[in-house]
Amino acid sequence: MHHMKRIGILTSGGDCGGLNAVLKGAAQMAHACGAACFVIPKGYAGLYNLKDFDSLVELTPQRADLINPYLAGSEAGHSRVKIKKLDDEHKYTRIKEGLKKFNLEGLVISGGDDTGSVVVDLAGQGIKCVHAPKTMDLDLQTYSVGADSTVNRIAMFANEIKTTGNSHNRIIVMEVFGRYAGHTAFRGGIAASADAILIPEIPVDFDILYEHVKKRFFERISQSDVKSGTYLIMVAEGLKDAAGSEFVDESAPVDAFGHKRLAGAGKYVGQELTKRFQKDPQIPELMKREKMYVKGLYEIPEVRSVSPGHLVRSGYTSAFDVNFGKEAGAAAVLLLLKGMTGVTVVGISGNRIKYMATEQAIKERYADLYQIAFHESTSICFGRKPVSVQVEFTQISGLIERHL
Repeated sequence: MHHMKRIGILTSGGDCGGLNAVLKGAAQMAHACGAACFVIPKGYAGLYNLKDFDSLVELTPQRADLINPYLAGSEAGHSRVKIKKLDDEHKYTRIKEGLKKFNLEGLVISGGDDTGSVVVDLAGQGIKCVHAPKTMDLDLQTYSVGADSTVNRIAMFANEIKTTGNSHNRIIVMEVFGRYAGHTAFRGGIAASADAILIPEIPVDFDILYEHVKKRFFERISQSDVKSGTYLIMVAEGLKDAAGSEFVDESAPVDAFGHKRLAGAGKYVGQELTKRFQKDPQIPELMKREKMYVKGLYEIPEVRSVSPGHLVRSGYTSAFDVNFGKEAGAAAVLLLLKGMTGVTVVGISGNRIKYMATEQAIKERYADLYQIAFHESTSICFGRKPVSVQVEFTQISGLIERHL
């Protein structure tokens, strides 16, 4: 082990569940190894301005006790800053001066792919740092703290919105975060028993989606003794239609990492369904059959688009993410003390700490199309004609490691 005595820790990118667990796990392991752990506030903005700080908060055992790992968000704070893009030719020297001022010999950095790209950058400049993976999008090559918490909250909100859907016989379209990978919409939709799940990996054929909506929605109402029914569609914000079009907020500037602000996918899905309801000559008869039709007021089913937005990042952390977060933070400290740098924690298995090069860990991972086809066979609509996949059966013996 290296004799590293003072370690800095920061969190960067979007907030989510599990980050306080990373802070606590890192602080506790550092103390156990005879090192001190200090919070660098506000992510990379704080790191860049470190030399101007008068003092840093040390996560002593007493201060670490005050961190509640079940609360989402991060006591260390966040910012979205790409160091390489800063208009300062002395930026790396400035960061090193800040680290030297506080005698910080290494960094634990928790964040997603954008954060990880800066870890690669900093490591290339000789700054010792280890990446604890965090992203609610679940699109890194490793499991990432925050994903389980987010999927749980998406499923909770989706299940709860069904009450208003049933009360008004509405079709509900729920749009959730995830950018260009559909993991959170996919897993949250499965957990909430969504009728359709639309993700960036599969361009949507709205005619296929419409026929699925129409059939299932009216069947539910017809089979209900009180003529009540709803239909839930889970939509990832990075959704693309068959033409490859995506939905962005053109009024918003790109962020520090060049990303456009995605917005409007859920609303667009609602508009496409409504247009088809209006043009379908069978709809008035179906509405009349179910005693729902009111000329001029209620002639087609109502489609409502909703988005829980940042609520899926907030609130409380799942027990799984508390466990993984503490382990990732603690493992990151041990990797630093071992002299490893520019690497990402993968997880702990038995007495082994698994890690990989950060530049590999941050490569985008998409939803598994085989798993999608598996769920598609249970009559969930993914906006395409169902794909048949030959299922294979494999017997496993011995220790089964945590699924990532």
